Amino acid sequence: MTRPAAGTSPQAQNFNWMVERFAQETAGVVAAITVSSDGLLIATSDGMEGGNAERLGAISSAMLSLANGVSECHPIGRPDKIVIELAQGYLIVCTVSVGCALGVLASKQAGLGALAYEMAMFANRAASTLSPQLIEELKHTVAT
Repeated sequence: MTRPAAGTSPQAQNFNWMVERFAQETAGVVAAITVSSDGLLIATSDGMEGGNAERLGAISSAMLSLANGVSECHPIGRPDKIVIELAQGYLIVCTVSVGCALGVLASKQAGLGALAYEMAMFANRAASTLSPQLIEELKHTVAT
């Protein structure tokens, strides 16, 4: 798990714990990351190496940006979940709050409906704890 550096706030430690718990307790999840709206890694679960986590964070942020671009061009609403189906699994991205997104790598055995529900539940819980100040703290103190 990506852990905040020593001296971080209890809120930052709690957020990292929430990401790890989500990944461990949600069926089919291989790994989970959270990124700021500018694509910087905030937290990651076990199973993600530093460079791969940062790359996945940038990809997740870019996917959300592209989906938001579609919603600006076509009046069909803002993106909820973005799903990329791969040969052996999925990458699913959703917004947690204005300044944060959740990216999830899941196996093909994952039930997408159940996973989408769990991601929405995580987003609801996490959004209530995230503030712009906490996001900034996590961006600048996370140690992979």
